[in-house]
Amino acid sequence: MSAKFVKQLWTGEFPLGRAFWHYAVAYGLLINLVTDLAFYALLLNDANMVLVVLAFASPVPYNIFIIVAVWRSADHYRGPKRWAELAQVGTVIWMLALTVI
Repeated sequence: MSAKFVKQLWTGEFPLGRAFWHYAVAYGLLINLVTDLAFYALLLNDANMVLVVLAFASPVPYNIFIIVAVWRSADHYRGPKRWAELAQVGTVIWMLALTVI
């Protein structure tokens, strides 16, 4: 990812639909699934607990980043306000669920 791309996503310059569906839902699921698999593999193989905790916590920065990105994209959304609000709340719930599960 380029710095320009990350900045545009962070500042809410991406369309809300793309920020929500692509980066929160799809990529969020993929990133959290991969890190969950690593976490469980380390846990089942009695790895050092520091590595286990790091594997569990590794998607948190992305999850926080994408919550902020979707929130800001929703602020720029020109459609019905309810869709922007649903995207904001949905992203928070989705990222919390992916982090905990």
